[in-house]
Amino acid sequence: IYRPQLTSMSSILTRITGNAMLVSALLIVWWFLAAPTSPEAFATATGFITSWFGDLVMFFSLLGLWYNTLAGIRHLIWDNGYGLDITTAEKMGWAALVGSVVLTIITALII
Repeated sequence: IYRPQLTSMSSILTRITGNAMLVSALLIVWWFLAAPTSPEAFATATGFITSWFGDLVMFFSLLGLWYNTLAGIRHLIWDNGYGLDITTAEKMGWAALVGSVVLTIITALII
């Protein structure tokens, strides 16, 4: 019986969060394109992005951004040949998960 490992699940999560951040990128592009179009288009885009759904999308995009950053740092460490043993790799995986949640909350409170 195969049990999913933290390292494989974190790799999958990195890809999922990276693709999910495209949604927020598209919202931001829509906002930028609406600004020079007309005041009504800009008001519509701003209203959507600042709605509860827009706030939720941006919050989870922030979480994805922090997770991708920390997972990228973990991969840079691995690329240098460090932390490749199972216990260290799992600790680094948990650090990326917990660190991204903590940094997201701190960033959301500051902004």
